[in-house]
Amino acid sequence: MGAVKTIARRTFLIGSAAVAGGAAFGAYKISQPFDNPLEANLENGEFALGDYILIDESGVTIITPKGEMGQGVQTTWAAMVAEELDISWEDVKIDHGPASKAYYNEAVLEEGLPISSLENSGAAKFMRKNIVPIVAKAMTMVTTGGSSSTADGYVKMRAAGATAREALKLAAAKQLGVKASTLKTHGGHVIASDGTKLSYGSLAENSAKVKLPKNIKLKPRSEWRLLGTSLPRLDMKEKVTGTAMFAPDIRLPGMKFATVKTNPHLGGKMNGYDAFKAEKVKGVEKIVPMDNGVIVIANNTWTAFKAADLISFDWAKSDYPDQMEEHYAVVNAAFDKDFDSRQLDNGNVEQAFSDADEIIEGEYRVPYLAHACMEPVNATALLKDGRLDLWAGNQAATDQQTIAMSLTGLTAENVHIHTQYMGGGFGRKSEVDFSEYAVRAAKALEGTPVHVMWSREEDMTHDFYRPIAMGRFKASAKGGKPYAFDMKVACPSIMDSGAKRGGPSIPGSDMTNAMTIWDQPYGIPNYRTSAYRTDPLLPIGAWRSVGGTQNAFFQESMIDELAHHAGLDPLEMRLDLMNNDVCKKVLESVAEMSGWGRKLPEDHAMGCAFALAFGVPTAEVVEIKQTADGIKIINAWATVDVGIPLDPRNIEAQVFGGLNYGLAAAMMGEISVEDGKIVQTNFHDYDSLRMYQAPNVEVKILDNGEHIRGIGEPGTPPAAPALGNAIFALTGQRLRELPFNKFVAFA
Repeated sequence: MGAVKTIARRTFLIGSAAVAGGAAFGAYKISQPFDNPLEANLENGEFALGDYILIDESGVTIITPKGEMGQGVQTTWAAMVAEELDISWEDVKIDHGPASKAYYNEAVLEEGLPISSLENSGAAKFMRKNIVPIVAKAMTMVTTGGSSSTADGYVKMRAAGATAREALKLAAAKQLGVKASTLKTHGGHVIASDGTKLSYGSLAENSAKVKLPKNIKLKPRSEWRLLGTSLPRLDMKEKVTGTAMFAPDIRLPGMKFATVKTNPHLGGKMNGYDAFKAEKVKGVEKIVPMDNGVIVIANNTWTAFKAADLISFDWAKSDYPDQMEEHYAVVNAAFDKDFDSRQLDNGNVEQAFSDADEIIEGEYRVPYLAHACMEPVNATALLKDGRLDLWAGNQAATDQQTIAMSLTGLTAENVHIHTQYMGGGFGRKSEVDFSEYAVRAAKALEGTPVHVMWSREEDMTHDFYRPIAMGRFKASAKGGKPYAFDMKVACPSIMDSGAKRGGPSIPGSDMTNAMTIWDQPYGIPNYRTSAYRTDPLLPIGAWRSVGGTQNAFFQESMIDELAHHAGLDPLEMRLDLMNNDVCKKVLESVAEMSGWGRKLPEDHAMGCAFALAFGVPTAEVVEIKQTADGIKIINAWATVDVGIPLDPRNIEAQVFGGLNYGLAAAMMGEISVEDGKIVQTNFHDYDSLRMYQAPNVEVKILDNGEHIRGIGEPGTPPAAPALGNAIFALTGQRLRELPFNKFVAFA
């Protein structure tokens, strides 16, 4: 951990060339580097040092091509470059940069590997180091998600800074007639031993003309001055002062405003519509029909909303069931099929059950969930003179570019994506539907910018939901210890649903269905997990922690049942079962933090849960209290291990937010179907955790893991089972279905 990393010259510098008199050092992988996406838009006096660094006389701008939705990723990515480039934190400027395949995400694919994140065999290391990069570059998944951003940037962003630093030093050495080894860098300058200072901006043009050394070393952890500390967020001032630009803030000359109205039977077509009343509304500019609905364009958003409500539609039905219980029936039927994946099958489960004196078993289920971002999806587009500009908060810029190209027939060079801050994402803004409608509106009003804002109701009822799912288990104990455990989960395939709307079609098993069950560090002698794929239902997508959200609830509730059945302390039993020291230390830490085992006040109880999700072992304890108004969550503790914590305060914030996001879903989150339509339409019937309901939260960060990991999602999976297990400890009632407010009241 923290050892000096050596970067081969070939890895990062092949194809270096002069760019507009400046320097371009492109990241290189596999066989050929992607074109430097910064070259086409350089301004006078501005130079690109690689794909991630722009320099001019005013200083350095770091390209951070990750969607910023409050998780602080752009700050962390900038810190990785600034650390190696030796620029002061106060002088750091950032820009999301253009949509480009050069910014493909390598780490996001690791979670889909058929090897545990805890596996460190030679074969596992070979696959991560050699196979994943090849597949990642071939797929060019430019995405912000899967808690992959920190791991994805950890080497390449530091290498970008180190490469630029050494190039600048060599250029300075040639100019000053000294050896590069005598030079230092600090605060955006190369500094000679006699005190002479040359700014990076003055050196950029000549930095491409030097012969670089074969190897460039990254700074060891012991020399870090930025990484490992809690840095001020680079977006903090803008957001506090209200000057940050979110997609709804975009204003362009002559802009028009629009909204959409689409079939409430998701995936269904529009047979016809009557817009006579809507067209008479003052300010309505145009009504654009589509296969599944209309776009209403007006001189302001409110007018577009009101006019859209006046349109009568003839909607075609979808092919999914009309009622909620019919959806559960489809999931239930999947258990009668062959399993889609069985990644874990240790011992002999069937023999163990045949020898058991007693078997416990049960069934759990969870509903669909909406992403419920505070900012409804929206986008602005302008099609003019053979060029399309698109402004949108998004988690996948090249996907937005691709849909725009397909709709306009333009090439990538003529489709410009301007990624804005997001008011929440959670996976929802990795989709492209909001950009698609904006481009369609821009085509209908060519030459005029159009901002398309969805109503909250349209957003809530046309999401790509967290899938409905069910879990079943059988278990037995022997000698007072867990002896056999068989777990089955069933849900629709996120991959199938995404492929249906144009996403990548990945052959084989859908590993998202099996996330956070088969690779958990429990040494049960006879242990089997199976995932089943249902027939398609509602459109579904990645929801914060993807398969981990439902599967951790199933497994950790079932493990808790087994502990109580065996007469064991649920946390101590987990510790006894754990066969990984890193995971065990996480659970020991949360036990110490929460004072697990202490005598609690009357009407108080605790529940615990553990989940290895996205490579991050996370343990949480929830303390609740019975009040006259219902159950009150008063405290929560969480311990995580991300391997190398780059920004502790930001990690703490992500765990805090992920835990509360999971608690809200467990308490009250539900999307249901009635007459083929989504029932919930706004926050009055799809509520979130309110401040008075939120617990006091304490987070501890460990760094024993071998690999650096991300933290946007791991805090969510243990929240629901920890709360459910606490409710059992308090009431003796085992709740096997979410949301819990169907069965208990919350204060």
